[in-house]
Amino acid sequence: MPAHPPRLRRNTTDADHQLTLNARLLPWSAADPDSNAFAWSEEEHATVVTLIAPMVPPVGVDRRAQSRFVAEVTRLLVARYGRWACGWHWSYGEGGGGGVVTSWCCDADSVGEAVPTAAAVVASLLEWRDWLEELADRFKQLAPPDDLDTSAPDADPRTVAADRSWHVERAATRLVTVVMDRTGAECAWYTLCRTVLTWFLSSTGMTAEQADAAVERAIGGRFESWTTPAPTVVTTVGEDLATDLTGEPSYRDR
Repeated sequence: MPAHPPRLRRNTTDADHQLTLNARLLPWSAADPDSNAFAWSEEEHATVVTLIAPMVPPVGVDRRAQSRFVAEVTRLLVARYGRWACGWHWSYGEGGGGGVVTSWCCDADSVGEAVPTAAAVVASLLEWRDWLEELADRFKQLAPPDDLDTSAPDADPRTVAADRSWHVERAATRLVTVVMDRTGAECAWYTLCRTVLTWFLSSTGMTAEQADAAVERAIGGRFESWTTPAPTVVTTVGEDLATDLTGEPSYRDR
């Protein structure tokens, strides 16, 4: 059974909740599955469905009621598993704001009969967790090696910087491509792209603020909804990010 974190403070406002429980704004420390344990079982599955089903509003309610239900479920899941769970409904396409979850669509299409709706919430939560675990694995594979150290006695700072630049460029290009493929480059897909790149840089030791600013400079409005960027555009974003962070262009023929 998963450990249950303390519930959110009662004096937190609804606006604070919406900001705190926005997957787009999560720091990697809150999303990283290696730092946020999650145990799952058939018993836990049944328990969560049982908890959520009574919360489902009657069929045919207006969108405000549906949105309140989603917010209540989010608070329940976060209290039970941690802040990472707030991304359970960041779904694919226009209805979900360019996320990766396919088990949940827009609230109007996903909120229906109680038990099926609760089951869809659980499926979406597990799908979101799988995505975070996939990202964590990719980040480890793409991270610059630890031995790229400019303080070593025989290190050439420019060579080390160029080496790091190559790793950053490769990581950015591959991560943008993964996000593009998973979202179909549909509505607001670039939001997830920016979040993933920020998380990657944070996983290498940058602060969230530094990482977010660097990603914003690199993307620079190049990505648009419903538009698959050309390979040259993706490459340019990777190059700009790498050069911005290291001060050196990467090795081309590596």
